[in-house]
Amino acid sequence: MTAETADTSPEALAQGLVDLLEIEEVDTDLYVGKRQPGGVGRVFGGQVIAQALQAAQRSTEGPKAAHSLHAYFMRPGNEDYPIVFRVVRDFEGRSFATRRVIAMQKGQPILNMAASFQMPEEGLHHQDAMPDVPAPETLRSDRDLRLENIDGIPEKFRAHMLRWRPIEVRPVNPRSWIDPAPQEPHYANWFRLVAPIGDDPAMHRAILAYASDMALLGTALLPHGMNWITPGMQTASLDHSLWLHEDFRADDWLLYACDSPWSGHARGFNRGKIYARDGRLVASVAQEGLIRMRQ
Repeated sequence: MTAETADTSPEALAQGLVDLLEIEEVDTDLYVGKRQPGGVGRVFGGQVIAQALQAAQRSTEGPKAAHSLHAYFMRPGNEDYPIVFRVVRDFEGRSFATRRVIAMQKGQPILNMAASFQMPEEGLHHQDAMPDVPAPETLRSDRDLRLENIDGIPEKFRAHMLRWRPIEVRPVNPRSWIDPAPQEPHYANWFRLVAPIGDDPAMHRAILAYASDMALLGTALLPHGMNWITPGMQTASLDHSLWLHEDFRADDWLLYACDSPWSGHARGFNRGKIYARDGRLVASVAQEGLIRMRQ
């Protein structure tokens, strides 16, 4: 099925992401992830993180649930080849377990990830309040905003920027793609899977891990009046950390509030807080990315 004939219904897009994250076990603690050719050559970093998390989750027995992961990207993934995930069971305790995952392509590591799991447990609680932002129903989708400005977007980026995606994004403070002006390094959007899926909490965590790599890196470019399609700009995720605080559904609206407190030395540091619509802080994110102007 080609990109032109692919089913772009919400149900097909959502199921396509679920299928992508349903990794195949080929041996004990050894998994293979499906490919998702997108015509850009590189594998989306969120896909590698989510599939690595799935591998770690598949190796963890009982009710322990992932509460944190820390990943380092070492090489860009190639969308033409499958990714192999090897899990190392570093620790198995009564309350916690840790897993290490190495993602490989053609015999070379492309990502290392450590993940921690915890048994359900009650404890002291506090959280930052959710920002006061417009409801998602009052906002336009990121795809509609891109389509409105398509004439100003370089031809080589258009197909990628306008393709239908399994995650719908509605920016609270939309970024300009054509002529971005410098602004404060704060950005927020609502996002959700485009159609309902089943109730497996592990799959919802994997989908949030996938989505957590969307839009975050660009926050560090806001003060400089640039974006990833600025001529000469080279961007890539270098590392990615995700903390999962509360239960949630990835097919319900989630608010992603991002900021960038620092950039320098061709790197940008970004943070994100993810809230459920009822105001609960369900996840936190931190990432450093490459932001290099090539000569």
